[in-house]
Amino acid sequence: MEATRFLWVILVLYGTAVILNNAGVEASHKVYTEFESVEAVQVKQLHRTGFHFQPKRHWINGPMYYNGIYHLFYQYNPKGAIWGNIVWAHSVSTDMINWTPLDPAIYPSKPFDQYGCWSGSATIRPGNKPIILYTGIVDQNQTQVQNYAIPANYSDPYLREWVKPDNNPLVSADVGVNGSAFRDPTTAWWGKDGHWRMVVGSRRRQRGLVYLYRSRDFMKWTKAQHPLHSSASSGMWECPDFYPVSLDCETGLDTSVIEGNIKHVFKVSLDLTRYDYYTIGTYFREKDRYVPDNTSVDSWAGLRYDYGNFYASKTFYDAGKKRRILWGWANESDTTQEDVQKGWAGVQTIPRKVWLDPSGKQLLQWPIEELETLRGRKVHLNNQQLNLGDRFEIKGITAAQADVEVTFTFPSLDKAEKFDPSWAAMDAQELCSRKGSTKKGGVGPFGLLTLASEDLSEYTPVFFRVFRGKDKHVVLMCSDATSSSLNEKPYKPSFAGFVDVDLTDKKLSLRTLIDHSIVESFGPGGKTCITSRVYPTVAVSKDARLFAFNNGTEKITVESLNAWSMAKPLRMN
Repeated sequence: MEATRFLWVILVLYGTAVILNNAGVEASHKVYTEFESVEAVQVKQLHRTGFHFQPKRHWINGPMYYNGIYHLFYQYNPKGAIWGNIVWAHSVSTDMINWTPLDPAIYPSKPFDQYGCWSGSATIRPGNKPIILYTGIVDQNQTQVQNYAIPANYSDPYLREWVKPDNNPLVSADVGVNGSAFRDPTTAWWGKDGHWRMVVGSRRRQRGLVYLYRSRDFMKWTKAQHPLHSSASSGMWECPDFYPVSLDCETGLDTSVIEGNIKHVFKVSLDLTRYDYYTIGTYFREKDRYVPDNTSVDSWAGLRYDYGNFYASKTFYDAGKKRRILWGWANESDTTQEDVQKGWAGVQTIPRKVWLDPSGKQLLQWPIEELETLRGRKVHLNNQQLNLGDRFEIKGITAAQADVEVTFTFPSLDKAEKFDPSWAAMDAQELCSRKGSTKKGGVGPFGLLTLASEDLSEYTPVFFRVFRGKDKHVVLMCSDATSSSLNEKPYKPSFAGFVDVDLTDKKLSLRTLIDHSIVESFGPGGKTCITSRVYPTVAVSKDARLFAFNNGTEKITVESLNAWSMAKPLRMN
């Protein structure tokens, strides 16, 4: 039975908790009570995005397809630009690009959620009836329970009003479960034994885990004897996600598919690191256990959807186009005070199609095809050579709001730098920080200088660097915010990830979405993705520039480059 065949949903509803003295409460967000209800009198437009989703003002981080309409539900502070006063805001769309805001769908109003309505997921029950599971906060000690809400009128295509029945909560923490670390229920899946299943994120001491619950009627839930999965020393698991992927093709699968030539993906948002990690493995349905493959590292050194500003993500099955869609939250990198001053905080990344790489070892991601409807003026270049120290400007487009696809080639790998064995202990981010985009290499660094000022006092480089390893070449991909702004206050890291790619054809491709204060980059075929939040002071609007560059001794050729100015959606935001 396809439990969610009518629902295309991402409820990226960020399951956050707060710090309250030392009572053992999970620390997900520092609370600034003096700012959480400070209204934005004048919203600053300088770094607001043009084609990424964000509401008119205040704090967000945060989607469902029902009878032809996409529904985006997201955590929103209607009273200020920082975390607090959280409600489930609600916007609707027919293409996931243009959005219309509606009134909040869920907000604190009952004893079982009077202190907060936190993250959750949606499922379609038999009869084409959607139901939302979400975490409610019942007291000042941040005790967390799992509640449900249903539409007041199923015939309303916009599902504008939601009802929270009084038989809530459906699930409470029992003995041995930390009630202040118990949140973010997943989309439920249907088993052949007639039971629904869903998991809830938690931790036991420092072991991250997801508790598994079963139900026949969706109202009475029983906790399984064992967690679906757990991992030592990983801390609190927020916003878990669990879904099948095909080993045969790019086609997405309904959440309830548990048989056939498939693997399962298990993803968590780690509170300790603020990144999303995933493994690929096998779901043993008879035992209700998930076991990662031996090619998936089940720890902080494991695979990530995105190696930059990307957290609290959620996938959903798009039954109309038979694809699985991933959507994440790109939080701010500047200070709380600056968020208050500019009157807004938080951006949604562009929705991404996600599928299993033919190797079976990782996922691939690519911006949804609907984004291309916003492409405007186009520039095309080919066979442009870049020697050591060369760069050229890509003119004719709006460099602050653009979509760029480029393929780089190089005649030889002989000049690739040797990969020092001591670097194996580093993560990619540290290696990128050491090497950077300006230090001369062999094959690379080469790539794009985005949101650059004319004199390069500000720029955000997105680039590759190729090393010669013991058995194969190592490709490093970076999005380095170190020189992104003359303002020293924001967090400006050297985000990076390694790319598992065959260099036989001596080519590397890159797609980068540039949108004022966010740079989303996709390495070859979507193998490695990096999102950076940056806040230039000079390279803004018409003064932003875009360059291709090479700081390696090996000659690089821009075999093909297509760049488009991007229009703003017609959404009301």
